[in-house]
Amino acid sequence: MSHTPVHAANLPKPAGPYSPGMGFERLIFVSGQGATDPATGQLAGPDATAQTEQCLKNVQAILQAAGSDLQHVLRCGVFLIDINEFAEMNAVYSRMFGEHRPARTTIQAAGLPGKGLRVEIDCIAYKP
Repeated sequence: MSHTPVHAANLPKPAGPYSPGMGFERLIFVSGQGATDPATGQLAGPDATAQTEQCLKNVQAILQAAGSDLQHVLRCGVFLIDINEFAEMNAVYSRMFGEHRPARTTIQAAGLPGKGLRVEIDCIAYKP
């Protein structure tokens, strides 16, 4: 058994000593993804709506690089700076996952790494 780092060519390099994703057999573990738009290197927007969409696009890019996609996500962790933005995040999350409903934990975090970052999302998925 072996594990393999997963990198997506269209995302910025990680800010620390970790892999964006790690594959093990058919499982893919995606590190927490912020809302940095890889095209600009800036946050996708100042609010939870824009940031949630970009977080999930970044998660999706890593999953696709590993041979998977959002419909194969088993579990997500969602970290919000302000739990009062739950409804905004949830609307985007629901739209992007469609009818697929992975297990999920959502918490309010005391802080996230990056000025203005309001949302971070990680996940565990499988390769079909």
